[in-house]
Amino acid sequence: MTGTGFSIGILRRLNEADVEAVRRLADSAEQADGVAPLPEQVLLQLKHQTDADIWHIVARRLSDQGSELIGYALLDKTDPDQGPSAEVVVAPAARRQGVGGALLDALRMKLRRGDKPLRIWAHGGLPAAAGLAATRGWKPVRELWVMGRHLDEVPPPPPVDGITIAAFRPGVDDRAWVDVNARAFAHHPEQGSMTLEDLHERMAESWFDPNGFFLAWRGAKLAGFHWTKVHDHSAYAAGPVGEVYVLGIDPAEQGGGLGKALTLVGLGYLRERGIRDVILYVEADNHAALAVYAKLGFSRRSADVMYRAAN
Repeated sequence: MTGTGFSIGILRRLNEADVEAVRRLADSAEQADGVAPLPEQVLLQLKHQTDADIWHIVARRLSDQGSELIGYALLDKTDPDQGPSAEVVVAPAARRQGVGGALLDALRMKLRRGDKPLRIWAHGGLPAAAGLAATRGWKPVRELWVMGRHLDEVPPPPPVDGITIAAFRPGVDDRAWVDVNARAFAHHPEQGSMTLEDLHERMAESWFDPNGFFLAWRGAKLAGFHWTKVHDHSAYAAGPVGEVYVLGIDPAEQGGGLGKALTLVGLGYLRERGIRDVILYVEADNHAALAVYAKLGFSRRSADVMYRAAN
């Protein structure tokens, strides 16, 4: 496929040069827009390419000197229940030249008859993405808020009867965490499906810190957890930024104050490390969680919006 001055390729795998080009493309878009265009899951899929039903679509600008990657889309067709989903990013200097539209058309070409309508993420809720969605008749179907707060003061966590909190032990607590995570996020399309392999991929990342991964035990039974993360840089503050990466409570333990206690344990740890700002991601329709985080001093910073394409 070709456009005006660029070509579109659809690939099952990317070579190392293209993976690095996609990372540079994402970095340039983040600098221009103030929000990361590709989430962690996509970056991990680029790093650990498998035989899963995932497709890479690249736009290249053609010239006498060769070609330059100016756009990228990932199509994930691994979820039979929710249907295919996609992420799209275009180089800032190549926008308004038909690149985004060509990537979207290529995504639609990879859908089979009988596939559910394509879902497309727009990170940061940027006006340009909302405008494109409106012109194509897409409807917003999911919204993920980014909330944040300063860590100038963190109150001590309240005690929870019968609960002991300890750091995650790699190689010992792995299976217990996967099991409780699945129960805590049974209705969450991404987090609830995490496997032992997914956990180990994240444990191999440079940011992983077992001392900031807190497990709450009721005797020998895992009751909940708070996994923190530190970003070297972020659009939400200058310098390193902490994250309430995943906070999960076993359904049998909900309503007893464990979530608040674990949240404060993690925030206190981040503050002790010298982190001054922290963010978290939460579903916009999870009103109970929004209320808890608001009471803990968090406020909305931005939103990621998922659109469902017209049939």
